Amino acid sequence: MRHQLFIDGRFVDAESGETLATLNPHDNSTIAEVALAGKADVDRAVAAAKRAFPAWSRMAAADRGRILLRLADLIEAHGEELARLESLDTGHPIRDSRKLDVPRTAACFRYFGGMADKFQGETIPVEAGFLNYTLREPVGVVGQIVPWNFPLMFTSWKMAPALAAGNCIVMKPAEITPLSSLKIVELMAEAGMPDGVVNMVPGLGHVVGQYIAEHPEIAKVAFTGSTATGKRVVAASAGNLKKVQLELGGKGPNIVFEDAFLPAAVNGSAWAIFHNQGQACIAGSRLMLHEKIADEFLDKFLPLAKSIRLGNPLDDATEMGPLTSAQHQERVLNYVEVAKGEGGKVLAGGKAPGGELQRGCYVEPTIVRASSYRDRVAQEEVFGPFVTVLTFKSDEEAMEIANGTDYGLGSGLWTRDLQRAHRVARDLHAGMVWVNSYKRVNPGSPFGGVGQSGYGREMGFDAMREYTQVKSVWINVDAEIPPHFVR
Repeated sequence: MRHQLFIDGRFVDAESGETLATLNPHDNSTIAEVALAGKADVDRAVAAAKRAFPAWSRMAAADRGRILLRLADLIEAHGEELARLESLDTGHPIRDSRKLDVPRTAACFRYFGGMADKFQGETIPVEAGFLNYTLREPVGVVGQIVPWNFPLMFTSWKMAPALAAGNCIVMKPAEITPLSSLKIVELMAEAGMPDGVVNMVPGLGHVVGQYIAEHPEIAKVAFTGSTATGKRVVAASAGNLKKVQLELGGKGPNIVFEDAFLPAAVNGSAWAIFHNQGQACIAGSRLMLHEKIADEFLDKFLPLAKSIRLGNPLDDATEMGPLTSAQHQERVLNYVEVAKGEGGKVLAGGKAPGGELQRGCYVEPTIVRASSYRDRVAQEEVFGPFVTVLTFKSDEEAMEIANGTDYGLGSGLWTRDLQRAHRVARDLHAGMVWVNSYKRVNPGSPFGGVGQSGYGREMGFDAMREYTQVKSVWINVDAEIPPHFVR
């Protein structure tokens, strides 16, 4: 288990010698004391990345790709170790870490490993006598800040396109869940990644994250996290006008129309909110039911939610683990009181379980019927196993409710009406829409939001564009002196 910073190809202690305990959310026991980076460590990491950049950016793209492909193979070979680290550190059920997080991480590195030598510029038809073409060049040293809810997967989402495009990286994993990210950089070294290309500096957000965002020698910062912190990242980035990419909060509408196939909608809606204990920016946290089917839907949905097996995330039978920290558990449970104060009705859950789970950060699957879509619990991101139920009478009312927040990340709808599906997908204020499904992701499909959910895109060709800048080259093919001011 790696517990040091990774700078210039070596695991090293923080310059200050400070450490921070990373805790097992199942029982709040200490897993490891991890080195805690400070500003001096970020400076060391940036200097290493700057030294590595010329050679890495000029390496043949196919050779960069081969290193990412080898890394994908190593991730699969170490899949069980990575899955256990992720579950131990975050509370993800081991069944999900094995079947989703590890395969998706390998798939992302493999996708961008294959894309490295396929991302190209353009030739542009301009006036006669000139050839004009564009080059896609890496931006340089990139700062990346990943959250605690999917640290393994987000490490690949951020790193893979940046590396394929020829950038060097200084990454800050969340200080409470750094273990899987540190394992990934160990595997990168084994895959042949040159020293300094990737540097990992676990540290506090208001210290290391802030410094990465404002660092004058970092050309771009990519951040995933809360909207409030994202705004601080933008402000900090202004010093050198660095590029900024933000994947922020969400309050996903999950709309069930009266013609939906209810068995699929019920199961899909449970997955939308309760997977990873609801700790997902794209969670379907606003369950919107047509009033004609609302009671029938809830008759099936409530028993399903109550049947979800909570337990130790390392137990193969566990379907929902703990929240990732005690602080976050307290925050989620506070929203139950907020809901009650607004006149909402708790239909299920709303408390921490007792017994052997009470030492951990657990919250029961919680379903709250809100009195209005303007209630706080229908507007603010709870980020837990907490779904707000709302009803509507018409398609027009459904769209008013769905678009009635400042967020615009994930969204979903359940219907058998093809025209309605396309119409609603078009009109939803969101970066992603799932029809008769929810929370589908793929390395080739762009991921990101609009409004208070941020800007820029992860994955796909869009991600490669985010990590490059365009250079326009003009060639006078006739080699004649331009006619201006000729004497």
